[in-house]
Amino acid sequence: WLDSLSVPLRAYARANDRRPHATQVASAVVIYFAGDLGAHERAADEADEAGEGEGGARWWYSPRRALRAAAVGAVAAVPAYRWFLWLGGGALDVFPAGRAAGRAANLAAKVLVNQAVFTPVFNCYFFGMQGALAGDGPAEVLDRLRRTVPASWANSWKVWPAVTAVSFAFVPPQLRSVFAGVIAVGWQTYLSLLNQRAALAEK
Repeated sequence: WLDSLSVPLRAYARANDRRPHATQVASAVVIYFAGDLGAHERAADEADEAGEGEGGARWWYSPRRALRAAAVGAVAAVPAYRWFLWLGGGALDVFPAGRAAGRAANLAAKVLVNQAVFTPVFNCYFFGMQGALAGDGPAEVLDRLRRTVPASWANSWKVWPAVTAVSFAFVPPQLRSVFAGVIAVGWQTYLSLLNQRAALAEK
């Protein structure tokens, strides 16, 4: 089964080599769409548990919201891809890489910079764009950021430092987006669910 798994991975790597930006945009659309669908299913389960699911029109699946999620992912795909290419380069390798301690320190620097810079900026973009595309005004967008960004950034420490470390330590550069994409489906489900809760709280 490993051979059968390697076939699509090699095909993806070749596509990414030929047209990296187009490949990243297409991948992001799939990931964000799947994340929105997962968030809808989770929200429906929560509504059922709370006794609100039966006839609960507010939990009805929204293709418009799914398209918004896909658009948010498409716009972010190339900047995120370029960021991780830069992060995976040698710009932050300030310690000697010939020793294990130096490699570990360089890896820790990449993880910390990613968490301190990319994650909060991306989360502000994600929730802000979701609100703006839904027709929210500036005050409503700021309120949504206040409701979502601190919690999402705090929870990101439970997931992304380990993912980033494993990716840079063990995954070939051309397959890092695939590896992160698998995790990102679950993470986008969480972000989309958090966004849906914030949108309901605004009403």
